[in-house]
Amino acid sequence: MVTEGQRHKTWIPAFAGKTEREVDFQSTLSKSLGFGPDVQISKEVIVKQISDCWMRFWGAVAVVTCMVSSDAFAQPANVDAAKQEGKVIVYGAQVPQAMKPLHAGFEKKYGIKVEYWRGSSTQVSERALTEWRAGKPGFDVVESNRGVQLIMRDEGLFQKYIPPSSDKFPAKFKEKDGMITPWRVLPISILYNTDLVKAADVPKTFDELLNPKWTGKLTMPDPTRHTTTAQFLWNLDKLKGDKWLDYVKALAKQKPLLVESLAPVATTIIKGEASVGITYIKYVKQYKGPVGYVLMDKYLSDPNYMSLGAKAAHPNAAKLYLEYVCSAEGQKLVAEEGEFVMAPGILPPIKDAEKVAPNMIFMDNPTEDEFKKLMGTTFREIFFAK
Repeated sequence: MVTEGQRHKTWIPAFAGKTEREVDFQSTLSKSLGFGPDVQISKEVIVKQISDCWMRFWGAVAVVTCMVSSDAFAQPANVDAAKQEGKVIVYGAQVPQAMKPLHAGFEKKYGIKVEYWRGSSTQVSERALTEWRAGKPGFDVVESNRGVQLIMRDEGLFQKYIPPSSDKFPAKFKEKDGMITPWRVLPISILYNTDLVKAADVPKTFDELLNPKWTGKLTMPDPTRHTTTAQFLWNLDKLKGDKWLDYVKALAKQKPLLVESLAPVATTIIKGEASVGITYIKYVKQYKGPVGYVLMDKYLSDPNYMSLGAKAAHPNAAKLYLEYVCSAEGQKLVAEEGEFVMAPGILPPIKDAEKVAPNMIFMDNPTEDEFKKLMGTTFREIFFAK
């Protein structure tokens, strides 16, 4: 809008020297910009007025585009198209028995088959990255921990999709780019064999695992092979500050039985091959046997995410799968299997689960280079020193 000051500065009382056509044009332009019909407008004011109009126009376009783009990535899945595709292929770190009810519910509701391949988060990322680099990705959906999920995202394996049912999930877990969707969180504690360890002897803290009586009776994943364990040890600074590495070195001196990933820790304890171990709380529900967990005041925890493959062969079925996992129905099925899910108010049937959730401390994620150094050098020298 032209200000009163601009009106006075640009006012010229006559169109001296102008042709009739130029006078008509100037008169029309003068009226459109808010001047009287007998006012001549300077070139500078014309340029400024046009520039202001274009800025307002493109600003409006940007707002609308942003709204449309955001809505587009959060659109409900096309159920008919998903059914025509017939199946969805998922690579995940979750144990198959815990995914069985979820997949059964999805298949019953939509008639779409779920083909599920399970490995540790490290194995999931290695397979997905190898296929991607070879130009032959076999996955529609990938599920794993945040650290490796971000590495895969950065290499272009995923495309943006935000399941509408994830709208009420805690904002602190969501990634702004919409490439990875949170669906569960995994608190880590000490698990123990309830037949082998008396109640009075149960270690109450990680520090108590350094007691000589646990030497050779402790199990944990190999941090040189398992990314989540490397991440966990690296994040011990949140509990121990600058002395975290000293703790790791002391832990290695306990001669722990190193296994492939976190799931085998639970089975190793249940079989009596170790008395105590470091792993996820959820396994007390997912594995049958004499196993309990230690209630602590703090739990290092790792959110897990799912993503839609950038070149998914079954994109509509994949979107519908993600939407179902994040729905109240899907989250309840997952929680019943011992998972701490993202949906507010839904807890697993694990004793004192309500005391665990408020005390979770979320782990930071090493970069790809930091992972390589931790796993290839730091922890190899500590746990495999000659």
